Amino acid sequence: MEQLKQAIRDIPDFPKAGIVFKDITPMLSNPETLAQCINAFKDRYAGKGIDTVVGVEARGFIFGAALALSLGCGFTMIRKPGKLPYKTFQETYSLEYGTDTIEIHQDAIQTGQKVLVIDDVLATGGTVNAAASLLKNNFECEILEAAFVMELGFLNGRDKLGGLPVFSLITY
Repeated sequence: MEQLKQAIRDIPDFPKAGIVFKDITPMLSNPETLAQCINAFKDRYAGKGIDTVVGVEARGFIFGAALALSLGCGFTMIRKPGKLPYKTFQETYSLEYGTDTIEIHQDAIQTGQKVLVIDDVLATGGTVNAAASLLKNNFECEILEAAFVMELGFLNGRDKLGGLPVFSLITY
């Protein structure tokens, strides 16, 4: 994982002063580190009976679609409101200064399916907690785990996930 960690660059003061943004674009542009990332997830989840990988907008789509393809399972998107063309379920959640909403197609998950939720980063946990709630409240499915390329451990995001199992390739 050290090679992956080195491929993620720090951008100071982005998107605002005092924040050090972890930029994954160098990792994505290098076929070796991108393959290493996807293969690490594949090694963990192969043989677990996952029916669909659920990617959270937007960078979760990158990792989720590639992982679903490598596992031979489906891929499902959780998106911001108004981006999905069919009937949706919604989940609104609190942010530091307001609220946000995410959606999923009403026919995205079948009864009894095993799902894996994936995104690029676990920070405060708000978005993935909302994604898990969206799945639990609207589908009879089993969420095996929430997976992330990186976790900002100092923000204690996993503490807000109500015991949902979490796996991160890299922790800062």
